[in-house]
Amino acid sequence: MPIRLLSFLSDIEKALAKESAANMGPTWDSSRMVSYHQSLARMILASPKDAETPSPGGAVFLQSFVLSDGSPCLKATVSWEGSPASAVVAVYAKPDLDWKAEATRIASLWLAGPPQLKNQTAEASLPALAEVAS
Repeated sequence: MPIRLLSFLSDIEKALAKESAANMGPTWDSSRMVSYHQSLARMILASPKDAETPSPGGAVFLQSFVLSDGSPCLKATVSWEGSPASAVVAVYAKPDLDWKAEATRIASLWLAGPPQLKNQTAEASLPALAEVAS
Protein backbone atom coordinates (compact mmCIF):
# COMPACT_ATOMS: atom_id res chain seq x y z
CA MET A 1 0.00 0.00 0.00
CA PRO A 2 1.90 3.11 -1.18
CA ILE A 3 1.57 6.24 0.92
CA ARG A 4 0.52 9.26 -1.10
CA LEU A 5 2.39 12.13 0.51
CA LEU A 6 0.79 14.97 -1.42
CA SER A 7 -2.72 13.58 -0.91
CA PHE A 8 -2.09 13.22 2.81
CA LEU A 9 -0.77 16.80 3.02
CA SER A 10 -3.93 17.95 1.23
CA ASP A 11 -6.06 16.08 3.77
CA ILE A 12 -4.16 17.76 6.63
CA GLU A 13 -4.59 21.17 4.97
CA LYS A 14 -8.35 20.61 4.56
CA ALA A 15 -8.65 19.46 8.18
CA LEU A 16 -6.78 22.60 9.34
CA ALA A 17 -9.13 24.84 7.38
CA LYS A 18 -12.24 23.01 8.62
CA GLU A 19 -11.17 23.02 12.29
CA SER A 20 -9.99 26.65 12.17
CA ALA A 21 -13.31 27.75 10.69
CA ALA A 22 -15.27 25.75 13.27
CA ASN A 23 -13.34 27.39 16.13
CA MET A 24 -13.43 30.87 14.56
CA GLY A 25 -9.66 30.65 14.29
CA PRO A 26 -7.37 32.21 11.72
CA THR A 27 -7.05 31.07 8.15
CA TRP A 28 -3.69 29.74 7.02
CA ASP A 29 -1.64 30.23 3.89
CA SER A 30 0.28 27.10 3.04
CA SER A 31 3.05 26.08 0.72
CA ARG A 32 3.89 22.46 0.08
CA MET A 33 6.94 20.65 -1.15
CA VAL A 34 7.22 16.94 -1.94
CA SER A 35 10.21 14.79 -2.84
CA TYR A 36 8.92 11.41 -3.93
CA HIS A 37 12.47 10.23 -4.55
CA GLN A 38 13.35 10.79 -0.87
CA SER A 39 9.83 10.01 0.46
CA LEU A 40 9.62 13.41 2.18
CA ALA A 41 7.01 16.15 2.21
CA ARG A 42 6.67 19.47 4.01
CA MET A 43 3.90 22.01 4.43
CA ILE A 44 4.71 25.47 5.75
CA LEU A 45 1.81 27.30 7.40
CA ALA A 46 1.65 31.07 7.86
CA SER A 47 -0.92 33.76 8.55
CA PRO A 48 -2.17 35.52 5.44
CA LYS A 49 -0.19 38.65 4.60
CA ASP A 50 -3.30 40.82 4.98
CA ALA A 51 -4.22 39.45 8.44
CA GLU A 52 -4.94 42.15 11.04
CA THR A 53 -3.42 40.11 13.86
CA PRO A 54 -1.01 37.58 12.39
CA SER A 55 -0.68 34.27 14.22
CA PRO A 56 2.61 32.41 14.40
CA GLY A 57 2.89 29.75 11.75
CA GLY A 58 4.71 26.47 11.66
CA ALA A 59 5.25 23.35 9.63
CA VAL A 60 4.17 19.77 9.12
CA PHE A 61 6.94 17.47 7.93
CA LEU A 62 6.15 13.98 6.59
CA GLN A 63 8.52 11.08 6.11
CA SER A 64 7.40 7.84 4.52
CA PHE A 65 9.36 4.63 5.01
CA VAL A 66 9.04 0.86 5.16
CA LEU A 67 9.37 -0.93 8.49
CA SER A 68 11.55 -4.01 8.89
CA ASP A 69 8.49 -6.26 8.50
CA GLY A 70 7.77 -4.67 5.10
CA SER A 71 4.78 -2.59 6.18
CA PRO A 72 4.66 1.10 5.21
CA CYS A 73 4.74 3.81 7.86
CA LEU A 74 4.48 7.56 7.86
CA LYS A 75 6.03 9.84 10.47
CA ALA A 76 4.56 13.32 10.85
CA THR A 77 6.52 15.95 12.74
CA VAL A 78 4.71 19.17 13.59
CA SER A 79 6.51 22.32 14.71
CA TRP A 80 5.53 25.86 15.57
CA GLU A 81 7.23 29.13 14.68
CA GLY A 82 9.06 30.64 17.63
CA SER A 83 9.04 27.42 19.65
CA PRO A 84 11.76 24.81 19.98
CA ALA A 85 9.06 22.22 20.67
CA SER A 86 7.88 19.67 18.14
CA ALA A 87 5.59 16.67 18.22
CA VAL A 88 5.84 13.40 16.32
CA VAL A 89 2.95 11.19 15.21
CA ALA A 90 3.48 7.76 13.67
CA VAL A 91 0.84 6.53 11.23
CA TYR A 92 1.02 2.82 10.44
CA ALA A 93 -0.56 2.02 7.09
CA LYS A 94 -3.08 -0.76 7.59
CA PRO A 95 -5.90 -1.81 5.28
CA ASP A 96 -8.60 -0.40 7.58
CA LEU A 97 -6.79 2.87 8.37
CA ASP A 98 -8.90 6.03 8.11
CA TRP A 99 -6.42 8.44 6.47
CA LYS A 100 -8.73 11.45 6.83
CA ALA A 101 -9.10 10.80 10.57
CA GLU A 102 -5.30 10.61 10.90
CA ALA A 103 -4.97 13.88 8.96
CA THR A 104 -7.51 15.47 11.30
CA ARG A 105 -5.58 14.21 14.32
CA ILE A 106 -2.36 15.79 13.02
CA ALA A 107 -4.15 19.05 12.16
CA SER A 108 -5.67 19.18 15.66
CA LEU A 109 -2.28 18.58 17.22
CA TRP A 110 -0.78 21.47 15.25
CA LEU A 111 -3.69 23.80 16.00
CA ALA A 112 -3.40 23.03 19.73
CA GLY A 113 -0.02 24.76 19.68
CA PRO A 114 3.32 23.82 21.15
CA PRO A 115 3.47 21.90 24.40
CA GLN A 116 5.02 23.62 27.40
CA LEU A 117 8.66 22.73 27.78
CA LYS A 118 9.91 21.50 31.14
CA ASN A 119 13.03 23.66 30.85
CA GLN A 120 10.95 26.80 30.35
CA THR A 121 9.01 26.05 33.53
CA ALA A 122 12.19 25.40 35.51
CA GLU A 123 13.88 28.55 34.21
CA ALA A 124 10.80 30.65 34.99
CA SER A 125 10.83 29.48 38.59
CA LEU A 126 14.56 30.16 39.15
CA PRO A 127 14.22 33.93 39.72
CA ALA A 128 11.47 33.31 42.29
CA LEU A 129 13.74 30.90 44.15
CA ALA A 130 16.58 33.42 44.13
CA GLU A 131 14.31 36.12 45.57
CA VAL A 132 13.22 33.81 48.39
CA ALA A 133 16.86 33.01 49.26
CA SER A 134 17.84 36.72 49.45
